[in-house]
Amino acid sequence: MEPKAGQEVRGVLPEGLADAIRTTAEEIAELLRTAPDTGAPVPGLTWTVGEVAAHLAQANALMADVADGHPHVYGDGTPQGIAAANEEALAAFGERAAEPLAAMIVAQAAACLDAVTGHPADETLMTPMGPMNRAVLGSYLLTHMLGHGYDLARALKRPHMVDAARVRLTLPFMVRAMPRVTEATTTAGLNARYAVRLWGGGRFGVTFTDGTAAVGHELPDRPDCTISIEPVTFLLMGLGRSSPVGAMARGRVFAWGRKPWLGPRFPAYFTAP
Repeated sequence: MEPKAGQEVRGVLPEGLADAIRTTAEEIAELLRTAPDTGAPVPGLTWTVGEVAAHLAQANALMADVADGHPHVYGDGTPQGIAAANEEALAAFGERAAEPLAAMIVAQAAACLDAVTGHPADETLMTPMGPMNRAVLGSYLLTHMLGHGYDLARALKRPHMVDAARVRLTLPFMVRAMPRVTEATTTAGLNARYAVRLWGGGRFGVTFTDGTAAVGHELPDRPDCTISIEPVTFLLMGLGRSSPVGAMARGRVFAWGRKPWLGPRFPAYFTAP
């Protein structure tokens, strides 16, 4: 019997995260079922609709296994290494049909949530993006599905499922991942303190000390630059799906403070995972 939404993860995942994971997986599955051709290209990617769906099915299965306590080595933990591992995994997995992949995506998202049951909330797990507990892993799963769900929606010319409430649930993963995806060539020697605030709630701080980033949910004292950003824009920009220039031109992001010129530079400090 399938557990009621939220019942099996109470005390492990933040409120709303389990429901967001289930709903996002189901909405991705519905998108796929409308696809007339899974061989169609996906804007901005080298993958087809079927390849994106296959990648999601594989990733959800991997995260379910990690949630159950099985460590996985997947690339070298860098964006480039993970991308190479993705290509290798896709080449070894031949399914590209919409219906089987839709079913896999939903089933493996549910399996990941089921795997959380009965495990200690604070146990450290080894994931493709480094060590994290199950709450952060759930946020990682949601972030990954939202990014590729957005890709599929664009490819199929359908509404995407990224919204402000779900974006706020991605923050535990985004905060954990950002130091790992810092772009060393653009942050070399940088000393700066950022406060980032999402419209309607959600915030985090980033402090660069000689180019090394420390990221946390608390804001730094006397930030050099405060960035205020619309939540959907934040996630799409963070995942490399939206241009910072375009976001600023549309009034979706603002920067102020003692050094407001640091605001437009911020996205270049990170490589999308």
